Amino acid sequence: MADRKIIAENRKARFDYFIEDTYECGIVLQGTEVKSVKNGNISFPDAFAEITNGEVWVKNLHISEYSFSSIFNHNPDRPKKLLLHAEEIKRLIRRVDEKGCTLIPLDFYLKDGRVKVTLGVCKGKKMYDKRASIKDRDVQREIQREFAGKLRG
Repeated sequence: MADRKIIAENRKARFDYFIEDTYECGIVLQGTEVKSVKNGNISFPDAFAEITNGEVWVKNLHISEYSFSSIFNHNPDRPKKLLLHAEEIKRLIRRVDEKGCTLIPLDFYLKDGRVKVTLGVCKGKKMYDKRASIKDRDVQREIQREFAGKLRG
């Protein structure tokens, strides 16, 4: 199995959405973008993916300019193309059109030296769902505290 080194994770997406399915995608980057991503200079709290003309594009993804570059630096906010197989794109088109799902990048990682994206097919949570998530997290934390306390004696 290939080694995965996570660069950035979108925790907000896991709180705001139900993740129904995930896809591993490649991403088309320029040279200075790759170096910037490998340094972790990436921000994507409200990023989303959009399917246009049979191609998947990520919008609102900010990759900061590479500090050691010359004048030939990249545009930090340009849309980036995701690389998927044609049948995966067709499947995504059906899911987004039928069920009203959204495509959200969940995390960026390195796999064999290449930058990859985990693209999630997500449905938005209602406010009461978010409250339930917070309650579940608090209950789990309390259980962990009690368990740790019993282990100590």
